[in-house]
Amino acid sequence: MSRVIYSTASSLDGYHTDAQGDFSWAYPGEEVIAALTADIGEVSTYLYGRRMYETMAGWETDPALAAQTPESARWATAWQAAEKIVFSKTLTEVWTKRTRLERELTAEVVQRAREEAAGDLTVEGPTLAHSALRLGAVDVVEILICPAIVGAGAPVLPGGLRLDLSLERERRFDNGMVQLTYAVR
Repeated sequence: MSRVIYSTASSLDGYHTDAQGDFSWAYPGEEVIAALTADIGEVSTYLYGRRMYETMAGWETDPALAAQTPESARWATAWQAAEKIVFSKTLTEVWTKRTRLERELTAEVVQRAREEAAGDLTVEGPTLAHSALRLGAVDVVEILICPAIVGAGAPVLPGGLRLDLSLERERRFDNGMVQLTYAVR
C-alpha cells in the first residue's frame, strides 16, 4: 500500500516559516533539489492545503521557476507529472493539471487517495500535515533541517501530539542542511 509521507523543511528551532510567513531561509540549492527530486521518484500524489498549493502551483504556471537551473527544471517536470489533491474550504477552483479539490481532510479521503495512488503520497504544509498526523494518516515524517533559527512562525509539528518514530535515513548536504527520515511506529 502507498505510504503517506510528511515532507517539510524546518528551521533548527522547528518552524516551517518565520513569523512573517517567509521561508527564503530554506532555499535548498542544487544539491538538495537533486536529492529531493530523486526522492519523489516514488511519489505519485501530493496532498496540499491552500497556501502550499498556491506556492507550489508556480512549478507549472511560472516557467521562470523551472528555468532557474537544470535541477529546477527536473523538479518542475516531476511535480507536473504527479497528481495533486488540494484541501480548501475557500478555493472554488484549482488551476494546475492533474489536480482536484477536496473540502476537508478526512481518514476516508486519505484512504481513497492511497487506493488511487500509483505510488507514495506526500502531505505538505504544516497546517494540513498537523491534521494528517492527528488522524494517524502519516507513515513517514521527513524533515529537511535548515541551518537557521527563526524564533517564531508556523511550527513544523503540532503541539500535544505523541508519536514514536524509527530513524530510517539521515543525509547531510554541503550547504549545512540535514534530512532526517523517520517511520511512524
